[in-house]
Amino acid sequence: MQASERPSASTGDVPDWLIPSRVYDILKWLGLIVLPALALFVGTVGPALGWTHVDAIVTTLNALGILAGALIGVSAIKQRLDLAA
Repeated sequence: MQASERPSASTGDVPDWLIPSRVYDILKWLGLIVLPALALFVGTVGPALGWTHVDAIVTTLNALGILAGALIGVSAIKQRLDLAA
């Protein structure tokens, strides 16, 4: 979405999908690259270094990645529906 297409804050028109493009990009980067890579790293290196609760940490990282993916997916679908209307 270009800056000229964005609703003005003074008009009170807020899009239903609500995730600004910068936040969308960050969530996408976290959900698709950072969190899965970090989960794999912790799952591989953690036991070798004697870290405790590695399984819980890996599960949490994977759950956060899924949450980020769900948020960007819902935002993308709502944006497409809004633009189609």
